[in-house]
Amino acid sequence: MLYRRFGRTELEMPVFSCGGMRYQFKWQDVPESEIAADNQENLEATIRRAMEIGINHIETARGYGTSEMQLGRILPKFPREKLIVQTKISPEEDANKFRKTFEQSLQYLQLDYVDLLGLHGINTPKLLDYSIRPGGCLDVVHQLQKEGKVRFVGFSTHGSTDLIVKTINTNQFDYVNLHWYYINQWNWTAIEAAKRHDMGVFIISPSNKGGLLYQPPQKLVNLCAPLSPMVFNDLFCLSHPEVHTLSIGAAKPENFDEHLKTLELVERASEILPPILARLEQEAIATLGENWLKTWQDNLPTFEQTPGEVNIRVILWLWNLAIAYDLVDYGKMRYNLLGNGDHWFPGNKGDRLKELDLRQCLAQSPHADKIPKILAQAHEVLAGEEIKRLSQS
Repeated sequence: MLYRRFGRTELEMPVFSCGGMRYQFKWQDVPESEIAADNQENLEATIRRAMEIGINHIETARGYGTSEMQLGRILPKFPREKLIVQTKISPEEDANKFRKTFEQSLQYLQLDYVDLLGLHGINTPKLLDYSIRPGGCLDVVHQLQKEGKVRFVGFSTHGSTDLIVKTINTNQFDYVNLHWYYINQWNWTAIEAAKRHDMGVFIISPSNKGGLLYQPPQKLVNLCAPLSPMVFNDLFCLSHPEVHTLSIGAAKPENFDEHLKTLELVERASEILPPILARLEQEAIATLGENWLKTWQDNLPTFEQTPGEVNIRVILWLWNLAIAYDLVDYGKMRYNLLGNGDHWFPGNKGDRLKELDLRQCLAQSPHADKIPKILAQAHEVLAGEEIKRLSQS
């Protein structure tokens, strides 16, 4: 395993983390007696495998159902000083409720303290306010730190880049969990801000939200050769020293295996990546056109500025990925979450385009004339059954 200094926490963080949202029994709390024995055995085998290969950062959240309770059966079996444990609690308007939720997490985990406590999902200005205002959730965290129950505080986010940068620039957090990978590099300015504040940087879901890379389309496999798309994406992320760790949402012990192939390549990333990056860019230009590829995002409205709150930017992005790299299944998964993702994946899809007049909101776009047609095509290709967030399942 390779390790990187996790910003000002000074923790030696493995470049892969064991994310805790794919191996648990249920997305809702249940009595411990109801947890299936085979599920618990699989979870414990996954944690043992993680530790065996040097992945000692175990990450979970109160919002991950039985994950904490099940981890509480296995984590105390390891020397505490060898573990880096992170859980996450959603910000609350009532900071006392936030504290009670944290105490429940600690009880489930059967630990005296967590190394990292993340404020889970600072996705809106309101949730940021709940976190940083006097008497808010951060004040509770600081008290927990005094009590020895929390070492470092961070935040996770699916919010806009502007909001992430604003949150980072409060300089009240030690680390950030955010999205950034090859197919979605929008948050790079936030990673640069985190570096300026010497914060740890944890990448959320690079293999799932990064393109369903455990079941990649053949076209993407060919373009990423000789690496698998998963190893390519890992190497792309880790070739940036500003990135410290990538989450592996392992559902079973063998889910780590493909990622481990990345480790011996990191020092040679500068020679391995350029040919693959060039092929990917050339294919995007060949299928989408260079002018569109370079300018499609220019002067797009936010979903709040768009009639029907259609998330034009996200829809066009998914369309581009489907056309350039055959990431149709990924596009369907994300597209059909629009309208159901709340602040975790905001805005709506294009199912009401015939009722909406987009001319004014697209007036400054160089592609104002063609975007409505592309949105309609994207809906035709990507629409299907509505999808809920995993935690709503």
